[in-house]
Amino acid sequence: MKNNKNLMKFVIILVCLLCLNFTVDAQKRRTPRKKTRTPAATSIPPSNIEIKNGAGKVAIQIKNLTKFIYVLGGVAKSIEDIDKDAKTSNFSQTTLNKNTENKQRLIQSIRNFRAGLIALEIEFRTKPALRNYLFPIQGISDISGTAEEQSTAGQFTESGKTLLLVVEKLADTLAALP
Repeated sequence: MKNNKNLMKFVIILVCLLCLNFTVDAQKRRTPRKKTRTPAATSIPPSNIEIKNGAGKVAIQIKNLTKFIYVLGGVAKSIEDIDKDAKTSNFSQTTLNKNTENKQRLIQSIRNFRAGLIALEIEFRTKPALRNYLFPIQGISDISGTAEEQSTAGQFTESGKTLLLVVEKLADTLAALP
């Protein structure tokens, strides 16, 4: 019995010593850290925000344009085939009307892309932070104008190839941005 009591006292003392040891470490004085945090809005210069927004807009144009060109490939081929065969074969009037409607939609889509590309190029010309990256993007409005002219002339496959040049220039611009 006496051994158990001594053992119990020993364990209690050991636990107390361990607890005191932990509390002593916790009570050490720590040197205060200097607060260097600033609000998020002031930590990023406005020019970096403009550059990041510009890069985001370029990326969106690349995504949208590549999806459009992918779809344009199949549609342009069928439109051009119907136009070619319409001169020699008899197609129903509904097929010809549908083909004309599809042509108008494609031309309008290319015009819409051109309007967005013109706005993007103007943004790079007018914003001081983006002006340094104008060189790679310069001319996309002219190239997209050529694609629009080709589509209006019924050369949809060629207009798709021309739009690929716009995608290349946009990719070069994105690569130049930090």
